[in-house]
Amino acid sequence: MQHSVTAQTQQADETVVVHVQLRPRRGSTRRCLAELAALAAAHPAVAFSVTGLGKDERVVRVTVGVELGPREAIARFSPQAQAAYTFVSDLFTVLYDHMPVYTAEPAAAERAAAEVLLQAGLDRDVDVAVPASLLAAV
Repeated sequence: MQHSVTAQTQQADETVVVHVQLRPRRGSTRRCLAELAALAAAHPAVAFSVTGLGKDERVVRVTVGVELGPREAIARFSPQAQAAYTFVSDLFTVLYDHMPVYTAEPAAAERAAAEVLLQAGLDRDVDVAVPASLLAAV
């Protein structure tokens, strides 16, 4: 699941990204992704991506990277930064049941698993496509 908004003057190396990890219980992963897609639809101006995917005995770890914008624009609290902060705030309130926490950038293995999820969604051309085999592997 990925949603991109690009500014014409913005360079990738100056963009600040905040990572929020959702930790739905294994049986709630599809619901979590569906709620994330609905939240993204409510915030079309915010660029974000699923940047990591992992698991442990009880939960699936879904890491979401939200682009806040260039550092200078964040310091001036630009409209892009305000929209991103609102999106992050809604991640914590709307997806509260999925135990959101701020986190560091995901590890290479988690990024690779997220790429598989994103590619599966692109191959099926739907907003939230999570094959049962992928969820079983996660």
